[in-house]
Parts: sequence; structure tokens; C-alpha cells
Amino acid sequence: MAVNREAPASELAWSRPRRLFGGGTTGNERLTGATGGVLIVLLAIIGATIVALGPLLWVHLFVGMLLIGPVTLKLASTGYRFVRYYTANPRYKRKGPPALPLRLIAPIVVLTTVVVFASGVALLFAGPSSRDTLMPIHKVSFIVWVGFMAVHVVAHLPSMLNSLAADYVRPARRDVARGWRTDGNGRSGRVLSLASALVLGLVLAILVIPEFGPWLSAHHH
Repeated sequence: MAVNREAPASELAWSRPRRLFGGGTTGNERLTGATGGVLIVLLAIIGATIVALGPLLWVHLFVGMLLIGPVTLKLASTGYRFVRYYTANPRYKRKGPPALPLRLIAPIVVLTTVVVFASGVALLFAGPSSRDTLMPIHKVSFIVWVGFMAVHVVAHLPSMLNSLAADYVRPARRDVARGWRTDGNGRSGRVLSLASALVLGLVLAILVIPEFGPWLSAHHH
């Protein structure tokens, strides 16, 4: 009796991309939520450094650069959903858009996010001499950003917790219970994406450590 040796190979070849890119709208939501959870932790550290900026200035600078990786991933995942929905992708159309209030504040959240981080990076590289010109932009955009981000986080907190639980708290049991094979839902790709974003941010933060010197020296004196 002949044995078909091609089926297992083709099935394996098909399963590999599914492990990385499967998941559809639910996978996109899980990636966005998990990234948001990581951002909350890192932003809490930033908030703590603002309270005691003197001794913690180096932490503020380091974590600020580290945040660039996951922030970029968050913008990419939400931007991907935006593009897929408004280009009439059937799965994203069925899922529907976010609630109207969240759609209204989304442009402000994105714009202030870009301004806060762009002005922070510009401050770091321009040095303390740029304090009078760039610092007001950084501070004002940060205040506006915090206000709108608070609304954004509160609204998305339940789905964020669900996303973290789905991919990082017994994911196999949860997905099997829903009839969804864990090797085909894209979890591997989401974990890899989030880990890569954190590594990217960490590498950036380490590379710019020499730029901390002028700021630390100026603050000390």
C-alpha cells in the first residue's frame, strides 16, 4: 500500500506561517492589547521618574528611549486595523470600528504621542541648550497626551486584560476550549513581535546612553 509522504510536509509548511501570521482580527486585537499592557507598565515608571526627576533623570531618559519600540508596534497594530477596515476588508468590516468617542480622540492620541516622543528625542540629542525651545513643547504635549491617554486606557482596559490572559495565561487551554488550535492562531508571531519591539527599544536606549551625560551634568550643577 502506497504511503503519501507529501501531506505531512505540506501541512507543516502551511502551519509555520499560520503560527506567525494567523489570528485575523482577534490576533490583531490581542497584539494591540498585550502591547498596551506593556506600555502601561513602562509609562508608570516614567511617571515615577517625573515625581523625583533629579535622582531618576537617567531612568527617565533610558525608559523613554526603550518605549519607542513598543510604541511603534502599538501604532502599527492599530494603524493596520484602521487601514484594513477602511479598505473594506470583510473580516474587519464584520468586527466593526471602535466606539465613536474613541475614534474621535484617536487622532489626538496619535498626534500627541508622536510629538511627545519626537520632542523628547530632539531634546536628548540637542542637549540642555535646547531647554528653552523644546522643553515647553515636550511638557505641553505630554500633559495633553496624558489626559487623552487616560480615557483611552480606561476604555480599553477590559479588552487589554483579556488579550494578556489569552496569549500569556494558559493560552492553550483557552483556545482549545474555543475550538481554536493554538499553533494556528498567530500567537507565536505576536509574542515574537512584542519581544522584538522591546529588544529594539532596549538597543536604542543602550546606544544613546552617551547622550545622557550633558543632561545629567547640567542637572547636577
